[in-house]
Amino acid sequence: MLVVGAGPYGLSVAAAARAAGIETEILGRPMAFWRDHMPAGMFLRSGPDWHLDADGEHTLERYLREQGIEPADVDPIPIDVFLGYADWFQARKGLAVREEYVECLDHNGHFEATLESGERIRAQAVVAAPGIRHFAHRPDWAAALPDELSTHTCDLVAFDALAGARVLIVGGRQSAYEWAALLAEAGAERIDVVHRHAEPRFDHVSWAFADAHVESTVAERGWWRSLDDAERERIARRFWEVGRLTLEHWLVPRLDSERVRRRAHTDVVDVAPGTDTVRAVLSDGDELTVDRVVFACGYKADLARVPYLRALAPEIEQRDGFPVLDEAFGSSLPGLYFPGFLATRDFGPFFGFVRGVPASTTLIVRDLRARLG
Repeated sequence: MLVVGAGPYGLSVAAAARAAGIETEILGRPMAFWRDHMPAGMFLRSGPDWHLDADGEHTLERYLREQGIEPADVDPIPIDVFLGYADWFQARKGLAVREEYVECLDHNGHFEATLESGERIRAQAVVAAPGIRHFAHRPDWAAALPDELSTHTCDLVAFDALAGARVLIVGGRQSAYEWAALLAEAGAERIDVVHRHAEPRFDHVSWAFADAHVESTVAERGWWRSLDDAERERIARRFWEVGRLTLEHWLVPRLDSERVRRRAHTDVVDVAPGTDTVRAVLSDGDELTVDRVVFACGYKADLARVPYLRALAPEIEQRDGFPVLDEAFGSSLPGLYFPGFLATRDFGPFFGFVRGVPASTTLIVRDLRARLG
């Protein structure tokens, strides 16, 4: 079995598969997206009860205590703490990650991965865990802007070069306001946060309501898809209220009102790039001249945007850019599994977060054992 991707989902599945006696090879750089596409000053929105181990043994809480840290004292959790936990988890599970990338994945009775080195690896089953970087979303008008004047939040992780700069952030959820705080702290002259919706609330939030839903996914096969539309909508709305309409309270003192201007109920209606700046026209009639446009517009599924899946994508049943999955995260190509963000359509929004890692790992490995004997 081959695991492509060494983020939270990939590491977890690889550890559980090996523990189940399934010969497993994992490819990729451990936690690469977290290391390269999240800023060092970022904090997690989750608590210490979210972890990677389907067996519940090597948890984040255990790691913290071994480091002499009481879990209750880490609120919010700095990203470097979670990265330390991921390294510890990998070491405790004895996971040897092969730091090579897959260039292409083919299927002809079996799966064959072609590595960037040219080597080919055959496998009966593949767990594809590409994360979210390939799905970074930008509005249509972003095509008019050159890369040197615009970027998505997932590609803006160092802020020193923007000291003294004027920055337009398009979007109004957690990443938009957290990047605004980080830019202000790095000395940006002015940050305009522009979004079409109302200004979000800033408050203490609890994700505890998701626990029962995630546990139901393991206990009852096909639980999410068995719900009627109204119930799925109710749960999704609760998730939206907690995770999108409410942002973290610890951002409030960091949003310097002299530098950060919040522009709710506003949209960008036109942009004109210059040599070093961008002129942006807003729906309220204002015009801004900025040095950089930052897109905090979230992520949109499109399987074909994953380079190693591009050739295989036409063979995979999809809906709205997501692979159509069975009750064990399996795609229409038997033996090909998709945990993480790409599973959220068929398993609910929780499975785009670390909270869904142990549950998805349990279901995938259970199915692998039945499939591979």
